[in-house]
Amino acid sequence: MKARIPKHREFVIDMKEVPEAQRDECWGKLSAILDDYKKEGKSVYTESFIEDNEEKVKALQAEYPFTYTIELR
Repeated sequence: MKARIPKHREFVIDMKEVPEAQRDECWGKLSAILDDYKKEGKSVYTESFIEDNEEKVKALQAEYPFTYTIELR
């Protein structure tokens, strides 16, 4: 899955190591991180989105073996 963020960057999520039966659950939890961020009045389209949520994403990675990278485009 790829999500485009400002300045020609993409947040790339690779769930191939997450068991297929858990992928929807994992994605749901990632989506909740996005929703919480938006509820705080912040835009997911800002440069700081990734940095602001890094701790939460890393905690989720401890539960699900997905990887993510930020790629310049």
